[in-house]
Amino acid sequence: MHKITSAVETQKYPIGIQTFSSIIEEGYTYVDKTAFIKPLIERGKYYFLSRPRRFGKSLLLSTLHSYFDGRRDLFKGLAIDKEDVDWTPSPVLHFDFNSGVFDQEEGLTTLINHQLTAYEDKYGGQATSKARENIPTRFNDLIEAAYNETGRKVVILVDEYDKPLLGIEENKELFEKNQALLKGFFGNLKSMDRYIRFAFLTGVARFNKVSIFSDLNNLNDISLTEEYADICGWTENELIDNFSPGIEKLAEKKKKRIEETIKELRGYYDGYRFTYEGSRLYNPFSVLNALFHLRIRPYWFATGTPTFLVKRIKDNRMLLSSLNKQWCRESELLEVGFNSPNPVPLLFQTGYLTIRDYDDETGRYELGFPNYEVEHGFNNQLLKLYLPESEMPDSPFRMELFQMDLVEGRPDDFLNRLATLLKDLPYESHNEKTYQNLVYLLCRLSGTEAHLENHSYVGRTDLEVHTRRFIYIFEFKYNRSAEEAMQQIHDRDYAGRYALDPRTLYLIGANFSNKAPNRGLSGYEIEKVTE
Repeated sequence: MHKITSAVETQKYPIGIQTFSSIIEEGYTYVDKTAFIKPLIERGKYYFLSRPRRFGKSLLLSTLHSYFDGRRDLFKGLAIDKEDVDWTPSPVLHFDFNSGVFDQEEGLTTLINHQLTAYEDKYGGQATSKARENIPTRFNDLIEAAYNETGRKVVILVDEYDKPLLGIEENKELFEKNQALLKGFFGNLKSMDRYIRFAFLTGVARFNKVSIFSDLNNLNDISLTEEYADICGWTENELIDNFSPGIEKLAEKKKKRIEETIKELRGYYDGYRFTYEGSRLYNPFSVLNALFHLRIRPYWFATGTPTFLVKRIKDNRMLLSSLNKQWCRESELLEVGFNSPNPVPLLFQTGYLTIRDYDDETGRYELGFPNYEVEHGFNNQLLKLYLPESEMPDSPFRMELFQMDLVEGRPDDFLNRLATLLKDLPYESHNEKTYQNLVYLLCRLSGTEAHLENHSYVGRTDLEVHTRRFIYIFEFKYNRSAEEAMQQIHDRDYAGRYALDPRTLYLIGANFSNKAPNRGLSGYEIEKVTE
């Protein structure tokens, strides 16, 4: 049982506030991550960290910025305040790629020019017109100028370096232009090493395969390092130690015990792991919103739609249930190539999949959805690619209706509702797997337990749905017949494994067609096997 003691009656939640000094000076709750600063500065010089969006990367860099500014007053009472470290200020060049508009031709150039100009005004630098037209040269000159002006080596912080590439991969010309600009820009970190004290870059993904870091082979990637696994995100102990009053209020609002409320928060927002032995981590953005609004909802997923990711999954005809059990080697998890047909590494780096297990013999990680918020949100985005917007859950075809059909043992109603739902779909590119995935999504989003291609000694069922009182075994065919689907269920004795199960068993053979006049769900057969 968790024991929570309230130190204060109310808290200020730093939702959307990513500036360390603002959080400290304005009295917002801060989860202390400053213990990581000393080992970072003592054991290395160039770092890269990959973490999902809204996971605390910007706040981490802002904290480092305040430290290198020598603002010891902001760190009073925090972990680093007890350490013997150098508080002498250094010149800090902090580049933030969060705010740019990168789907436009000059978006990246405009943003970098703006940030370079601000630092050139402060520290000086090459002012010739020729140099000003060359962004890598200007950055090179700026680093040297900051060193000469202050007599101190320079600190370089880069936030969300990959933002200019994510989401524009289909615009090949612009993607390659932004890629080349970033490659030249970051190449300065190696050539100007003698002037640099410390450099830290963050992003969602590491683009090894597009050669952005090919010239920066001294970059230390700590994304999967055990020592820094908890540098962003919150452990459950950190959540309880820092947000006791908010958890108490949420429990009171929900009329639940504190332990039950923590369990619900855990199921929704916990589960991220960036090493196999590392702690399970909460998504800070979602937790803060849940405590502020006193409602547990999918806040993180609502902040951005990974359209290009879900589209690639559909285009590659992936079996959707397999997303919750993927295997990858470490080298694959740290590399991203947009031309690769495998979206799994990018799904991991963007936070939609996380580490579940590790096989030491093969050196592979098992990946799956971290929590309910991510799985439900991702499945909902996938469903939008299969269904017309008018037929999404807010329409008369609500998920609750599909759920009740299955929970109450009405497979006829479920299939008739499905047939009506599918009647207006375009069929040009559909196939059996399209329909198999679509029915699976409907079942998962309605809250029922569903399994695609459940293996047994006799073969693989297309879909199984389990409720407290019923089991449904589906076999799907495409442009064939429901009778053929049902015959396969019997020939392979898919029902045999459930002979001793007390639940009522339904066998369902269904055929989908792209041919008029019976497009969509053209026919089905249902057999009730047990009472």
